[in-house]
Amino acid sequence: METGPLNEKIIDAFPEMPAQLQTAARYILESPGDVALLSMREQARQAGVQPATMTRLAKRLGFDGYDAVRELYAQAIREGGLSFSGKAGYQVASQKARGERALAADMIASLSLQIARLGEPASLERLVQAAELLAAARRIFCAGLRSSHTVAWHMAYVLSLLGERATLLDSPAGVGADPIRAATEQDALLAVSVAPYTRATVEIAQYAHGKHVPIVAVTDSAVSPLAQVARVAVLVPTGGPSFFHAMTPAFVAGEILAALVAGRGGEASLEALRRTEDQLTAFNIHWTPQDGRRSS
Repeated sequence: METGPLNEKIIDAFPEMPAQLQTAARYILESPGDVALLSMREQARQAGVQPATMTRLAKRLGFDGYDAVRELYAQAIREGGLSFSGKAGYQVASQKARGERALAADMIASLSLQIARLGEPASLERLVQAAELLAAARRIFCAGLRSSHTVAWHMAYVLSLLGERATLLDSPAGVGADPIRAATEQDALLAVSVAPYTRATVEIAQYAHGKHVPIVAVTDSAVSPLAQVARVAVLVPTGGPSFFHAMTPAFVAGEILAALVAGRGGEASLEALRRTEDQLTAFNIHWTPQDGRRSS
């Protein structure tokens, strides 16, 4: 994700801010290009706060008013500190007016830019650090619910092909979080959630943090409740032309982490995959061309 000139200052001050200021601060963290380009009223509208809240936030950060904040971000753009990339069509209504093909094209372009950001040096460093932490763990507990469930489930599934190190904290009987009680400092928790954060995932992460279990978070903000307790936070964007969150970047981050962890296993990973393939063959799991010929 893009980094604005006030990121560090906002993150430090964030825990002590009132709720409305936190909402405005999150907008600045997640949309630094818009801070320079849009009017204060439009930014307030997109953030879901009153314009006066933006002014109060500016003064909380030590500025006379919000115009000074906008000028700081405009200067960052002029000096190359921010890019215009990733401005993924915030005017949903106008995109719809251009037609469904245009909206689909905008979504593809937006997702392409978001995924490309994962290849930036800072993001790559976080991915490598996260993979190192997970690979060193005795067991990996994976937590992700609602829209984030697919990320956690896929991570647990891929790692299950390499042995029994991964445990998915989810079950239809409502006891999905129970296995985390056995986690120790030798284990790790992969927690996935984006705003609005799922309460159960946050509570699992906070519980694990209290037991000194190392946490890797895949989340959307440096001030998300998961990032606050994580040893390593992999930040993924979720904005886009659609009404819904873009979960593709989070899924890509999960796939990268699974691949890196598997690769760190070396020969042990290869041997585990051989055993998995033998089992899949024995149970005739996958369709083959012979199946088609038999049914014709």
